[in-house]
Amino acid sequence: MSRITFRQAIKDALVLEMHRDESVILIGEDIAGGAGCDGEDDAWGGPLGVTKGIFSEFGAQRVLDTPISEAAFTGAAIGAAATGMRPVVDLMFNDFIAVCFDQVCNQAAKYRYLYGGQDSIPLVLRANTGAGIGTASQHSQSLHSVFSFFPGLKVVVPSSAYDAKGLLITAIRDNDPVVFLEHKLLYDRVEEVPDESYLIPLGEANILNEGEDITVVALGQMVHVAMEAAENLKGSGVNVEVIDPRTTSPLDEETIIESVEQTGRLVIVDETTPRCNFACDVSALVAQEAFGALKAPVRMVTAPHTPIPFASNLERLYIPDSFRVETAIRETVEYKR
Repeated sequence: MSRITFRQAIKDALVLEMHRDESVILIGEDIAGGAGCDGEDDAWGGPLGVTKGIFSEFGAQRVLDTPISEAAFTGAAIGAAATGMRPVVDLMFNDFIAVCFDQVCNQAAKYRYLYGGQDSIPLVLRANTGAGIGTASQHSQSLHSVFSFFPGLKVVVPSSAYDAKGLLITAIRDNDPVVFLEHKLLYDRVEEVPDESYLIPLGEANILNEGEDITVVALGQMVHVAMEAAENLKGSGVNVEVIDPRTTSPLDEETIIESVEQTGRLVIVDETTPRCNFACDVSALVAQEAFGALKAPVRMVTAPHTPIPFASNLERLYIPDSFRVETAIRETVEYKR
């Protein structure tokens, strides 16, 4: 076991899989810092330094630095996957899905279905997500709900270094296209992670905190916000069960429903705008499958329905925080019919 950052855990997963399987390649902008151009090779490692050093180990045949065209290099990766490679695409910011939307959602997602299950696209699309570091409205969205909409795509949203490593290794070995979303505020979080390879199944939620009064479901960075709220409420005698689904597609519906059937209350924390988001999806699921168990209305803690501000004071107001989560939990627990 080593104490490493979320960033290092992702890099370790990539390196381990590249050593294990020669068909694993990396494709994206600046992942080798502009290799082939004047200047220092491997200077960047992507916009947040995740792949720094991998080019030096595996070279230009396995780490492909691309021109600035998400449509082109994502399309090339899908073609490579269809012919036996296992590409890991670095899309940089998940917001850039708009540039290669057809390639991901119309081609990769539907490929296995269109070929009657006779072929597959073993592709991982890595992208950072979320607000909190001042990257403004075009580089700070949380688009897990958008990717989850499309049948054929698997969507992973890890909340810890341990989960990130195990889930990424699983994603690389998966024969379907997997969208792997990494929250910017998690990259420097440190925890103990095994040095060797290990797998975490997709579609298996993690219960981080057990409690009998209320269920809180949260993703990615919002898991830590929910855990802070749960800890703050212990002194008030409110015991919160915190569930991290880890993947939104497939979704571990059974764990969420079983928890709500026991607690009778639900709050969902989702760092995205409130219309048609993951929180709405979970709310509808519980209303359909566990309505009779509910003792109070389901509450959603989300960002407002607005683009993400660049100004730091407004950005802080935009992102759901532990105070808002605590308030939602208290209101739900205290609700009287």
